[in-house]
Amino acid sequence: MYKKLCAPSLRSLSGVQNRFLSSQVSAQQQSTQGWVLAGLAAVVGMGAATASFAKLDEEHRKKSHQQVKGGFHHNGSSSMTANRQDRTNISADFYVAPSELSDVKIFSGSGNPALSLEVAMHLGTQLGRLKVGKFSDGETSLQVLDNVRGKDVFIIQPTCPPINDNLIELFLLVSTMRRASAKKVTAVIPYYGYARQDVRLSARTPIAAADVARMLEEVGVDRVIAVDLHRGQIQGFFGPRVPVDNLDAAGVALPYFKAKHLKNPVVVSPDANGVHRAKLFRDHLVKMGVDAGLALIVQKKDFNNDNGIPARIRRRTGQMVDEGAQDMVGDVQGADVIIVDDMVDTGGRVLSALKQLKERGAARVYMFATHGLFSLRAVEKIQSSDLDELVITNTIPLPMDSQSSKIQQLSVSALIAEGIRRVHHKESFSNISAT
Repeated sequence: MYKKLCAPSLRSLSGVQNRFLSSQVSAQQQSTQGWVLAGLAAVVGMGAATASFAKLDEEHRKKSHQQVKGGFHHNGSSSMTANRQDRTNISADFYVAPSELSDVKIFSGSGNPALSLEVAMHLGTQLGRLKVGKFSDGETSLQVLDNVRGKDVFIIQPTCPPINDNLIELFLLVSTMRRASAKKVTAVIPYYGYARQDVRLSARTPIAAADVARMLEEVGVDRVIAVDLHRGQIQGFFGPRVPVDNLDAAGVALPYFKAKHLKNPVVVSPDANGVHRAKLFRDHLVKMGVDAGLALIVQKKDFNNDNGIPARIRRRTGQMVDEGAQDMVGDVQGADVIIVDDMVDTGGRVLSALKQLKERGAARVYMFATHGLFSLRAVEKIQSSDLDELVITNTIPLPMDSQSSKIQQLSVSALIAEGIRRVHHKESFSNISAT
């Protein structure tokens, strides 16, 4: 690098350089870079240049020594295994050598920074720098500190509680990147808030899931990556210019349940809307060599109260709901059951399904749900129930007060990282969740 920079001066003053070099110590005692820089400084009479280049050379050698195999360095440690084992102490200020994703910028909102950092580590890069805060009147304040002009930008922000704050933050981040001349802006939304308001449940109610999609389009998002949307139809709420990739988190849980060596396993959907999700989970288990059955709990009617409010709305607001008569399609007698659903909120549907399964002779009952919201004392209800274990993912942060011996959390960071990589390289998503 230094030879290339100094070549014009050396050619024009070669004679002076040769006289200077003859007075120096032998070439074996000096590096090539050293005598070229010293010769240039003597010729042009710039002592400051020598000091400046020497400092640059020293910094260059230090960085070269800091780089470890694989291009990853953190706090002077050359052990990548140690960093993986203690991710809680890792910050976003580690050094990363240039990689194939050098034209990609990944930013994290305040919704789930721990998950965002894991994703960045899987990709061998670092999170972009930004400041997020609140003004005195409660408005969201943010500033992007990195240059994103011409970059492929990915913003990781689940719209989990506090949903409205995280949603506004996502809108502002997308808009800011667009105004800063980013080449493309992709919103990575591990949990899509307002997803359950995907239909009009009664007169004069919004379809909020569609409204959120329209607002994201309006602020300039180019693409959306989501994880286990509540309904597949939400992808259609976005226009054709904004493709939506819906990642299936089942691939994270399948090896976990296979390792349990369940006896006579049966996968159960807690309602008719989740049959497709449960069937895919069962089919993947079969491909992995686990001979699993399939069952369905059917609620005969979604009872409205005297005011005409559906049971699913009253359940979310903590009101008592009479689940009514329920039927079951399939046999769970003596079986180890896995209830599969997309989320756990208040825990009402979990306990209702658990009761039905135990009455029909299920031996052990597990549940897998991608998103763990745990509102209205849901953790207490699960802890005191007969449920053997609830497995969730880290699409939503699990607060300390939601810790329970019956709740196991798995990470989807590798899945999201692979989705980002494929989007950037324009690769297919058809087999991204294959196991």
